[in-house]
Amino acid sequence: MSTRTYHYCPLCGTPLEERMAFQQLRSICPACGFVHFRDPKVAVIGMVTWEQHVLLIRRGVDPQKGKWALPGGYMDAGEMPAGALARELQEEVALDVEIGELLGIFPMVGPGVTNSGIVIAYRGVVTNEEAPKLRCDDDVLEAQWFSVDQLPDELAFESTQTLVARWRAEQVTQFGNSF
Repeated sequence: MSTRTYHYCPLCGTPLEERMAFQQLRSICPACGFVHFRDPKVAVIGMVTWEQHVLLIRRGVDPQKGKWALPGGYMDAGEMPAGALARELQEEVALDVEIGELLGIFPMVGPGVTNSGIVIAYRGVVTNEEAPKLRCDDDVLEAQWFSVDQLPDELAFESTQTLVARWRAEQVTQFGNSF
């Protein structure tokens, strides 16, 4: 089965052929030599916290529709990861967040995930003293602040599961089992 996204050369219009090039099967133009390099998708997510709570969103789209995840989304061309995350947080939950340290880079895998790529995760901190108001938009059905003892069972994506487990362990270490 072909994984081509182009059927014709975007430079000269000649039908593309699949050939070995650069150690992979690639779509190549036999007329002008154009080689289509399939680029991976890049997404960003935020482990956004306020006091002893973490922000999770209920996904309104596939993959993993209806499950809880860390907020974020795909980067656009020309964006840097921290800026893309700030934009996604504004689009999804109308939240301004201080983007902090890089938490990790994860493979884009899981049930229903059809894109190959990576997920870049950052820590995000809300500096308000009061619980920030959340407005759901874009592809978010619901957004909620969760404490360690309220975390939902239905977490989407390996990256969310890993980071929430890590955050939970940090909270237990810092505050004990008083949840």
